Amino acid sequence: MNKTKFVTVVIAMMMTVGTGGVSADLVFPSLSYRTGPYAPNGIPFADGYADYFTLLNERDGGIGGVPIRLLECETGYNTEKGVECYESTKGEGSLVYQPLSTGITYQLIPKATADGIPVHSMGYGRTSAANGAVFSHIFNYPGTYWDAASIIIKHVADQEGGSLEGKSIALVYHNSAYGKEPIRTLEELSKKHGYSLTLLAVDHPGQEQKSQWLRIRQERPDYVLMWGWGVMNQVAIQEAANIRYPMDHFIGVWWSASENDVLPAGEGAHGYKAIAFHGVGSDFAIYDDLKKHVVDTGKAAGDGSYLGTVLYNRGMYAAVLASEAARKAQEIHGVSDINPEQMRDGMEALQLDQERMAALGLENFGPEISVSCANHGGPGLGAIQQWDASAQSWSLITGFTGADRDVVDALIAEDSAAFAAENNITARDCG
Repeated sequence: MNKTKFVTVVIAMMMTVGTGGVSADLVFPSLSYRTGPYAPNGIPFADGYADYFTLLNERDGGIGGVPIRLLECETGYNTEKGVECYESTKGEGSLVYQPLSTGITYQLIPKATADGIPVHSMGYGRTSAANGAVFSHIFNYPGTYWDAASIIIKHVADQEGGSLEGKSIALVYHNSAYGKEPIRTLEELSKKHGYSLTLLAVDHPGQEQKSQWLRIRQERPDYVLMWGWGVMNQVAIQEAANIRYPMDHFIGVWWSASENDVLPAGEGAHGYKAIAFHGVGSDFAIYDDLKKHVVDTGKAAGDGSYLGTVLYNRGMYAAVLASEAARKAQEIHGVSDINPEQMRDGMEALQLDQERMAALGLENFGPEISVSCANHGGPGLGAIQQWDASAQSWSLITGFTGADRDVVDALIAEDSAAFAAENNITARDCG
């Protein structure tokens, strides 16, 4: 399979169901990036996403008796290519788009909404899309960037005995829509907690950071936060190690928290932290089924080496949430071969409790999720994970905790109201 071009990967071909001879399948597009500077992070996510759908096809015959067809289209983490992928695949009956890019998500918000196709920007994208009354077709559960920023600040405060008054925090961020997302939240939280905030932008793709880390070495902020992706993360962690910055005071967002980010720095990365919205490792029952039905049968998207890594888990989790929403849509509408609008209804009614997670082989993998008309952002919980360089593994060092809802919800209300006004959107009545 040539993974360097736009490709369509057919995981399961359409099959005839029922007595009427009507062909049906459930189409899930995958806007992936297996090439370019962000490929090391894009590949494991895409593999996890694909492998879970393969598991459902091989073990269960699909979802609700209907097979799954995955359409993989290479974006290279490029917004223009991402939009091209959307336009070239939406006519296939695509049920939900997972752009894996904040820039692509921003461009798809008006397009997908007009087309009646839901977008799931899981833990990324436009944070205020959590307001489902305004963003009817955009979902970002189980948490948002603003949740992440708030929870990280909570953790920092806990480390400092509850007070951040007079402390200094630097944000090293990807100079894009993605990297800029947490700035407003961190600024509001600085007013509340009394810390100073220094903003240090890093231009794409992120290999040149000497000036930013020279400033950190000179000013020695109490904590450094990172909103990075791809090679930017590895370079930042190596630069931090080079200046002997205390790694347990260096905390990344959940997209700066993969094995690819820390392994190149060796022992220098020991103690680095990041927020997480799901569990780490492969000690979950679902991996037995993945090995039996997908890896051992030669049907894995990759060579199987990424199983249990952070971004493989995240891609798998994205597919879990998509498939569970599809099940809910089938239940709500009483049909198996659902369309995108019905999929949207399933996403908005998604309820994923621990009993169901355990049945899926993901016991204690993450918090319970409840989505509604008003809340497309889910529970907004996060835990802190830390890297052990000797064991070469991540572990969760805190439980899952919530964001500062007073600050975050006010910002969501303000930003979504502005978006509605600019785009002549009448908010839905979610009462």
